[in-house]
Amino acid sequence: MAQRKVPSVEALEKLSESMDLMEDLIDNAYYGMVLVDKDGKIIKWNYEKLFGLKESQVVGRPVNEIIENTRLHIVAKSGKKELFELQEINGKHVITSRVPIIKDGQVIGAVGTVLFRDTEELQRLASQVQELEKKVTSFSIFTFDEIIGVSEEMKTLKKVAKRIANTKSTVLIQGESGTGKELFAQAIHHESGERGNFVPINCGAIPKDLLESELFGYETGAFTGAKKGGKEGKLALAKKGTLFLDEVGSMPLELQSKLLRVLESREYERLGGTGRLRFQGRIISASNESLERAVDRGRFRRDLYYRLNVVRIEIPPLRERKMDILPLAEELLKKLSPSFGEKKACLSVGMIHALKKYDWPGNVRELRNVLERAMIFSETEELTEELLPGTMNFSVREVAENEQQPKFLKDRLKIMEKELILEAIEKCGGNKSLAAKKLGIHRTLLYRKLKERQHQL
Repeated sequence: MAQRKVPSVEALEKLSESMDLMEDLIDNAYYGMVLVDKDGKIIKWNYEKLFGLKESQVVGRPVNEIIENTRLHIVAKSGKKELFELQEINGKHVITSRVPIIKDGQVIGAVGTVLFRDTEELQRLASQVQELEKKVTSFSIFTFDEIIGVSEEMKTLKKVAKRIANTKSTVLIQGESGTGKELFAQAIHHESGERGNFVPINCGAIPKDLLESELFGYETGAFTGAKKGGKEGKLALAKKGTLFLDEVGSMPLELQSKLLRVLESREYERLGGTGRLRFQGRIISASNESLERAVDRGRFRRDLYYRLNVVRIEIPPLRERKMDILPLAEELLKKLSPSFGEKKACLSVGMIHALKKYDWPGNVRELRNVLERAMIFSETEELTEELLPGTMNFSVREVAENEQQPKFLKDRLKIMEKELILEAIEKCGGNKSLAAKKLGIHRTLLYRKLKERQHQL
């Protein structure tokens, strides 16, 4: 199971804020304008901020005497517009435009505008946005190939999830804590091919009073302490991607009704805002508790449950798919090894038996923690069952007893098995292939059993 990272919500928020600041700079970057007659003399001026000169000081004077390197008087003669040119004025790099004023087919003057403030600030912000975009897009997320599972349950689950990924349907993922609900959500997002962001939010980890603003965002002055300029919520950050609502059952009832409206209308409002914003992404929710029980107890809206539960994925706990324990453990050791220098950890036979016997109430997350602990305390590359935490000691003792003291029942079963094989071969006239068929086992297994018997004799 790969340890690949998802772009953090903080990284996405920084990118969004930088883009908003750049847009705000452009929207409010107008310095003013100067109007000249056909002779290039100033008749209107509001460049006081840029030049420190009031209109009364410059009206009637030639524009080229006031603005160094200007071409406005030339445009007033030629009648040819000059748009969006980079120019240095009073030590500031600005973008200017010069447009002739024409009346009855005759050029009667020209107007000059400075469209942007110091473009160095704009360029700095543009560079910052580009760097943040690189950081966000450089992150990878889990794919289905990276979700380890050889059991039939996991193979079927991944096959179903891949089909879901090719739709726009809302998905509900249920499973115990540590089973990998977010990994499946990431894989669905990746498989869908959507270019938007994958934005997770843990509804149970954020205080109720803040959850609404985190989800929907807010405008300036929406509440005491609101950041100037407002803030985009997780819905806006997800854009056309995926919003992942973890522990959705913890969402307050009053907020559930607002989420329901998003699912029904695909629109929402920021706190303190009046404009309707469009949400074009997919919502995947997850819960480690039964939402049906939460509905029955009045803690979760029934109509919202039906909206979220369009397609449901149930991830089985690790104790119900013991075939996955060993491949998961081996993959986790590969990922943990770089943190321990040159140590290449491997599992002893006793450790493998112990891991398979344990019930893993914490599922894959607990398995990872147990292996990491074993690597910390191991003095060799082989991880043995003695390195397991005390809470698992009962399993270790049982494994040791099974390995060191063969049970009477086990011995009796082996004897009965051999007697049945010999009896079948005798009835089939010594034909081992026919005997294997009668016993319902493969021929090679029958040969192996006979070989074991001869070795023991």
